[in-house]
Amino acid sequence: MVDKKILDSLNYEDKEQLLEGLGDLIEHSYELENEFKELKIVLTGMIGFFPNALWVIEENGTIIVQNSEAKKIAKLIDFVNKDGEEIEFKEKIYLIKTIYIGEKQIISATDITEQKRAERLASMGKVAAHLSHEIRNPIGAISLLAGTLMNRVKAENKPIVQEIKNSIYRVERIIKSTLLFTKGMQINRRPFSLLKLKNTIEDAYEHYSMSKEIELDINFDDIEFNADFDLLGIVMQNFLYNGIDAIEEDENETGTISFIYRKNGDFDTITVKDSGKEIEDENILYEPFQTTKLKGSGLGLALSLEIIKAHNGKIELLSGEKGFKIWLK
Repeated sequence: MVDKKILDSLNYEDKEQLLEGLGDLIEHSYELENEFKELKIVLTGMIGFFPNALWVIEENGTIIVQNSEAKKIAKLIDFVNKDGEEIEFKEKIYLIKTIYIGEKQIISATDITEQKRAERLASMGKVAAHLSHEIRNPIGAISLLAGTLMNRVKAENKPIVQEIKNSIYRVERIIKSTLLFTKGMQINRRPFSLLKLKNTIEDAYEHYSMSKEIELDINFDDIEFNADFDLLGIVMQNFLYNGIDAIEEDENETGTISFIYRKNGDFDTITVKDSGKEIEDENILYEPFQTTKLKGSGLGLALSLEIIKAHNGKIELLSGEKGFKIWLK
């Protein structure tokens, strides 16, 4: 407010100049307000482009700005306590960073799930490499002794020795799968006949212990594939064993497993179906060391997905029937 005594002491010209100055001040105030609004819009837009979740919070806890990533995990902000902490939220891990500018607090949440997963796998890889070395020595001795024993026991005891050999085969497969998954893989593409892959599946079928009558149907053409034969063999074995385990857990005493090859545009597809127990939890299908089966380590599908991705392919769950479709380019 302008003091009334001062205002009364001014002459007409001074009052005119004062009024003009006040008008300019008000106009500049509007300009500053508009510029502030534009700046806020620009800053909000910039924050929206950030790949991390970002919140700007007043001293009283009111959120004044948040980007689209922050809105996706809005409840996460309720669990933030300190800078540098890691919070597990909705099956993901976020690294929290906090800074203060004046009375305002800026909080960012970075998704580090894959980074933590890589760290865990690296740690597991070291343990797996050590264990595989320690386990393979006695397993090799047992395998050698089982082979010798097979030639010496009576005919009625041979199934027992065969079961020992099958169990050894299973242990070796788990070791190999664990090492592959934790160390990563490099594919070695070479041409081979699809019928060779069929032989691998049939051989794996013969080495797997089962208590039910399971029919194996492999519908493969005699065509040339250009892929990593050993790695695709592991994928086929994993799907075969998953099918056998599902049938073993089913109420029926018999079951079927089928492998069907088809050409689909630029892709080759292999569809695997089984008549076994339905999948209980689709959300953990490809999670390593997660399984709802009585048998298995929970690595089969996770490893298979990594192998197929390395071939620039994909795996999809069939709808309407139990099974998977593998796409290979």
